[in-house]
Amino acid sequence: MSHPPYVIDEMISAKAIAARIEALSKAIHDEFDGTDKLIVVGLLRGSFVFIADLVRELDLPIEVDFLEASSYGDGMESSREVRILKDLRGPIEGRDVLVVEDIVDTGHTLHHVVNLLLSREPARLKSIALLDKPDRREVEMKADWTGFEIPDEFVVGYGIDYAQRNRNLPYIGKVRFT
Repeated sequence: MSHPPYVIDEMISAKAIAARIEALSKAIHDEFDGTDKLIVVGLLRGSFVFIADLVRELDLPIEVDFLEASSYGDGMESSREVRILKDLRGPIEGRDVLVVEDIVDTGHTLHHVVNLLLSREPARLKSIALLDKPDRREVEMKADWTGFEIPDEFVVGYGIDYAQRNRNLPYIGKVRFT
């Protein structure tokens, strides 16, 4: 499948992302201080860069696991049908859990994942999203912590892709079709 030509305009710099993650990690540390272990659950694939930088800032005992949920395929629009493609490796019952999402758009994916994980009875479950697009929300869902609120723009970089491209950009950029 061929995609139309596009350029990427920087929206959020790598420096701004790093500074925000440092601030967010302090809030997460305060919330989970004293935990015997925090299970950090990254939602694949878009969160992998964010989760890597975030866990390096957390001075807590941490276990990292991943869950892959899909509502996009290769397109730009959410299908609104959330499918779990890869589940957690271990149980979370009675454990402290932090769900890490790249972007909350319609809210369907985070809503589905949070409810799924809550049904497994963790001690505490909180969520963090690097980006939030409230103008696109279809389900009443907001992460406990958000890195940046952005307008309804199609973005890439810092782990977020367009048809599996541009994940490796160190910043968040807006896609502009030419």
